[in-house]
Amino acid sequence: MKRLLPLLVSFTLALTGCGSSGDSAQSGYQQISQEKAKEMMDTQEVLILDVREQDEYDSGHIPGAVLLPVGTITEESAAGIIPQKDTTVLVYCRSGNRSKTAAKALVKLGYTGIYEFGGISTWPYEVE
Repeated sequence: MKRLLPLLVSFTLALTGCGSSGDSAQSGYQQISQEKAKEMMDTQEVLILDVREQDEYDSGHIPGAVLLPVGTITEESAAGIIPQKDTTVLVYCRSGNRSKTAAKALVKLGYTGIYEFGGISTWPYEVE
């Protein structure tokens, strides 16, 4: 019995894993740095998605960003802005909280190229 207990504990840990449920890899999107997001913007075709509210967007946003407030994300609203489910989408908000929520929602709707890079409040690059 003494030999069986450690084996059972090891087996249980292997099955449950040790990652947190909030981990972006388990959520189906990738969390990336702002530097990586900027590099992707400069070198490949991406859709930059601002998930803040209209007044926040109007007060300044990343050049080329499209607005889709997190509270309005539905299958229909997302499809209107992101028709292809495999589009590379870079998601941001003000501080990084809403962008994580939006990224999870988009993955749940079947989008596969979702990258979350935090908030515009720490964006060191151009804003318009």
